[in-house]
Amino acid sequence: MSNSDLEANMRKSVEATQRNFNTIRTGRANPSLLDRINVEYYGADTPLKSLASLSTPDSQTIAVQPFDMGSLTLIEKAIATSDLGFTPNNDGKVIRINVPPLTEERRKEFCKLAAKYSEEGKVALRSVRRDAIDKIKKQEKEGDLSEDQSRDEQDQIQKTTDRFIAELEKHLANKEVEILKV
Repeated sequence: MSNSDLEANMRKSVEATQRNFNTIRTGRANPSLLDRINVEYYGADTPLKSLASLSTPDSQTIAVQPFDMGSLTLIEKAIATSDLGFTPNNDGKVIRINVPPLTEERRKEFCKLAAKYSEEGKVALRSVRRDAIDKIKKQEKEGDLSEDQSRDEQDQIQKTTDRFIAELEKHLANKEVEILKV
């Protein structure tokens, strides 16, 4: 595994964690809160953003404008039954979701959720590191690399891993600040 492949795989892990962070509520309305909602549409689980345009007319409201008015009640039901705890209001054309301010208790829960996502991201990074080190050890065993070259490569892999873990920690700290900001 080349260094660029290693970095690309680690970058994907960090980006996946960042996408998970985006689904965690903060005090402000944000359309990415609805990223994980799927709607049962003509027998298929369809992502909400494929069925409607999402906007934030103000800091406490998310507006959902379906492309197909026939899907309005399906979208409303999917939002209402999600684990987000939102109550959608349907005026026949647009679904409005009021995003109430978070309680202190909910903020702490969301910080724990962010920490869980961060830990999952670190596990993914360590998995990429383990695979890369296994390849290096295999090359050493086959005689393609000397012991010193193998050690240097493994050190480089560890440094890359440490850098990406530090980046994840920074993203987590930023998300916690965002969640706790009143």
